Amino acid sequence: MRLLLHCCCAPCSAPILEWLAQNGYTPTLFFYNPNIYPFDEYETRKGELVRYAAKLGLDVIDADYNHSLWLDHVCGHEADKERGARCSLCFDLRLKRTAQEAAERGFDTIATTLASSRWKDIEQINASGRRAVEQYPSVNFWDKNWRKGGLQQRRSQLLKENGFYNQTYCGCEFSFRTENVT
Repeated sequence: MRLLLHCCCAPCSAPILEWLAQNGYTPTLFFYNPNIYPFDEYETRKGELVRYAAKLGLDVIDADYNHSLWLDHVCGHEADKERGARCSLCFDLRLKRTAQEAAERGFDTIATTLASSRWKDIEQINASGRRAVEQYPSVNFWDKNWRKGGLQQRRSQLLKENGFYNQTYCGCEFSFRTENVT
């Protein structure tokens, strides 16, 4: 299997990358997260992932930042609650771009670290992944449940061991505004 792994951040990616290595997989990492706001936050998250990938000897494909495209894509859903339609639109955009990249580069499988977060709806993410590969028959979506097998606990350990920056919101400015208001 040639795996292109969509990665949202180093803390969510680390236990998945460890599991993949222990099970004989060497993924290429794909950083496509135009939802992350502000740009400094995006750069910090990308930098942490690139640093960790270098430590592991893994390649990273950087799809660059296009926040205005993301804003256009979720327009009209700014006030949606977490796990609502805005999240589905966001996942659709990011995973479709991952599937496209996979098809163009000869990968046969995509997966995402988004599915590791207990704050996200795994079925919502998996539905987006399945939709993403519909236009690319040479690409499959691997809907592995990254929350099982102690990976959530391992995330916390790896976060501390590697001194990762640990964000407090998904990256979306609308989530930031609702989740971080006291």
